[in-house]
Amino acid sequence: MRAEPTCPRCGGKTRAPSLWSSDWSCAVHGAVLPRQPSSSPSPDGLAYVLRDARVPVWVPWPLPLGWLVTGFATVGDDRSGARACAVAVSGPGLLSGPADMLLIAEEPGIGFGAYYTGLDGPDPGEGFGGCSPHVKLEIAGATASSGHSVPMWAVESKPDRAVYAGEAMGNWLWAVLWPAEAGVLLLERPHLVDLREPGMELDLPYGAYSPRLDD
Repeated sequence: MRAEPTCPRCGGKTRAPSLWSSDWSCAVHGAVLPRQPSSSPSPDGLAYVLRDARVPVWVPWPLPLGWLVTGFATVGDDRSGARACAVAVSGPGLLSGPADMLLIAEEPGIGFGAYYTGLDGPDPGEGFGGCSPHVKLEIAGATASSGHSVPMWAVESKPDRAVYAGEAMGNWLWAVLWPAEAGVLLLERPHLVDLREPGMELDLPYGAYSPRLDD
């Protein structure tokens, strides 16, 4: 797990606020919100994330057969709250071998999803969403009690993974899957719930920490 706050856009070191600046800063990207050390896949790790979350904390529910929750990550500090949240889940792929998925919710401009995608900018970029969506996910929660579909578009990414992005509840929603072939999991239209919502005290199954969070 990461031991110190880092830049959400490049993973580099950040400089803490000082007498001269109230911002966290990255030598490459300037003022940023800090990515905090990842949280363990456990009830305590989830409680830490939920305490400060200002964006949805998405998890597929029910989880695919054999899948486990394998870690959490946030971007923000005590002043800002968590303005980006990632949930890692891992299990058997539909085609072969193990698979991993990160579900990331973030405010525009944070750059957390773009970091895992390999994009230079903080968001999907120009031309995003200019065609029919490639997949759709279902979301529900107290603020979307009847449930609705979220269109997602494939985003060009590093060759070892598949990435889809869309917009849900006013925030970016990213799904990052390893290996690239695991992208077919989204054709099953997984149902996502926001763990911040009332009534979402789920009995989540936890597994070993996913190194994909540190990828």
